[in-house]
Formats: sequence, structure tokens, C-alpha cells
Amino acid sequence: MTETESVPTRVFLLDDHAVVRAGLAAVLDAEVDLEVVGQAGTAAEALSLIPETLPDIAVLDVRLGEGSGIDVCREIRSAHPEVSCIMLTSFADDRAIVDAGMAGAAAFVLKQVRGDELAETIRNVRDGRQLLDPATVRHATERLRSSGELLVEELSPQEKKLFVLIGDGYSNRQIADELYLAEKTVKNYVSGMLAKLGMTRRTEVAALAARLEERQSARDN
Repeated sequence: MTETESVPTRVFLLDDHAVVRAGLAAVLDAEVDLEVVGQAGTAAEALSLIPETLPDIAVLDVRLGEGSGIDVCREIRSAHPEVSCIMLTSFADDRAIVDAGMAGAAAFVLKQVRGDELAETIRNVRDGRQLLDPATVRHATERLRSSGELLVEELSPQEKKLFVLIGDGYSNRQIADELYLAEKTVKNYVSGMLAKLGMTRRTEVAALAARLEERQSARDN
């Protein structure tokens, strides 16, 4: 190492699987220029330990049993902007890219990544490289919008309820009974929702709901 690299880069690990954390720690500690200074299994634990361990880089699992690595990243970047964040994800899709970018992550990598590749990503981020660049996030956002996912997120809370119920095959009368609304009110809500989604038929809403449910199921697995 050069003189400027004589102090190891301090790394913090957040993953709700102890075996995964142990494996990552063993790989990274084997690198002479990297040092794992802290580990956590929950979002709350990570947020309490970050100020104590003072890492240079936090490697955060996107999906946790309790809480979200994305939320942890957002809070770290707000309270400790000197700490760079790398997101670990099992399922790399446009949603993961957008969420990571919006939270201020410098990079995200698949959990299947080899140890040497993760170490190299940490070094790149340490050296100031933004591997999750704005253009990548922008393109992912555009793809999400064209898929309809972002449009659904922009619906009002009441419209989102209708969207789910239509996806479940409910008629306007059934929706009215479910939400304690007049059927005419439901028709007005449905018309407004269709306009926001750029659709004209309920069948289009049902098809989009099915696609989004399938996509979410793939993420969860």
C-alpha cells in the first residue's frame, strides 16, 4: 500500500442473515486495505452503531426482516454524509436501482457477487467513484413509469384501494360495499383513476395489477 492507503478503509455490514454477514466479514477482513469495524442484523441496530463505529463505507442489505436497507441508507446519508453506502440486493431490477439512487447510495451489487468484486466496489467508492450514476437512475425511472408502476404510486390512497380491488376482480357494487361508498362515487373514482393511468378499461387495470403483483412476488423471493 502507498502511504495514503496505510489506514484501512473502515467498513460496516448490515444483513439480517448472520451467516451472510460472517462470510462477507471474513472476505473483506482478508484484504489488507479493508477492515470490518461493525455489523448489524437490523435497521435499528445499524443506525445505533454507525455513529459509534464511524465507518467510511456501509454495505447494506436492501431487504431486511425488519426495516429496509434503503431507509437505513437514506438516514445514514442525511446524518453522516461522510459515510458512503453500497446496497446489496438479491434481485436487481429498476425498482432497486431507483430506490437506491434516491436514497443516495453510491453503488449496489448483487448478493451473488464474488468477494473480490465486492472489495473492488468498496475501493472504487472509497476513491470517490459514483457507480450508481444519475443517468442509470433516470433510465430506470423512465422504464418504471412506462411499465405503470410509478403511475400507480402517484394515485391517491383511495384510488390505490380501488386499484387493488379491481385487480382482485371486484365490481363497482362490490367495491362500494367494501369501502362504504355510494356506487356512483366509486364510478367517479374509477374514472379518475383510469385517466391518471392513461387507460380506458377496467381490464387494463386488472392486467397491470397482475403484472405488478407478479413483479413484487419475484422481489420477495
